[in-house]
Amino acid sequence: MKLGFIVGEVLSALRRNVSMVVSVVLVTFVSLVFVGSAALLQMQVNGMKDYWYDRVQVAVFLCPEGSPVQTCAGGEATEEQKAAIEEALQGDDLAPYVEEVIFEDKATAFRLYNEQFEGTSLEGAVAEDQMQESFRVRLVDAEQYEILDEYFSATEGVEDVVDQHELLDQIFAVLNVLTMVAIAVAVLMLVCAVLLISTTIRLSAFSRRRETGIMRLVGASNAFIQMPFVLEGVIASGVGAVLASVALGAVVYFGVDGWLQDRAPSFDLVGLGDVALVAPALVVLGIVLAGVASLVTLRRYMKV
Repeated sequence: MKLGFIVGEVLSALRRNVSMVVSVVLVTFVSLVFVGSAALLQMQVNGMKDYWYDRVQVAVFLCPEGSPVQTCAGGEATEEQKAAIEEALQGDDLAPYVEEVIFEDKATAFRLYNEQFEGTSLEGAVAEDQMQESFRVRLVDAEQYEILDEYFSATEGVEDVVDQHELLDQIFAVLNVLTMVAIAVAVLMLVCAVLLISTTIRLSAFSRRRETGIMRLVGASNAFIQMPFVLEGVIASGVGAVLASVALGAVVYFGVDGWLQDRAPSFDLVGLGDVALVAPALVVLGIVLAGVASLVTLRRYMKV
């Protein structure tokens, strides 16, 4: 009987406060969409870091014709200089730091360049003899790039030593900023959702103050009186959380898996499996926030 009474009270309250309940659902939906988006974006950033940092290399660029660098005063790197540089890279001094060395000649650099910019205006913009030869070095510890930079800083035939981590760090820094912006917006929207839930519960309690007073007089406990109000906020917030999860799944399925993945096949993008990990957390977060907000509001403002 008690359960039936509580269910009836909750359904009655939801019917009476349709506009406020819809507002709670929508605000919760929007806020949790931002929370889920921030979580998925951070998962994408972490996945990209793991993928690219394992494959990143240090490029030892050899002198091209006409380079103004002092170590290239003799012109384009000679075969003897190339052999000396390769011997140094594979020698005992650098053996503790170097994992793999690959020589990239002009033909290989030209092919990779055209593959990278295939279908764009840059494809074929540079002739093969204009490409720069280099040694691609994979380090045992990618953070020890400075050792190679210092080792070849004054070596004849070496124009520059470039660490690809620097380029990746700039990209990931931008992505991390976007994640922080999404988190900030999500927190702001969650605050709005909590305030709206509190306001809804206060109005609902005020409109039924006579009923709750009678229930108190006949010996109903505080938990029994407050339960319908708490469930009202939890249900509205739970519906918003479920809708947010469905929306994220649709965006990932149609936007990421369906559209973006076809245009960036070399990237391992977030998928429905990641959404399945995030969705339960969103539902729990929505329910917990609504429950806590409802209880705090009732204890503070509900006088029966």
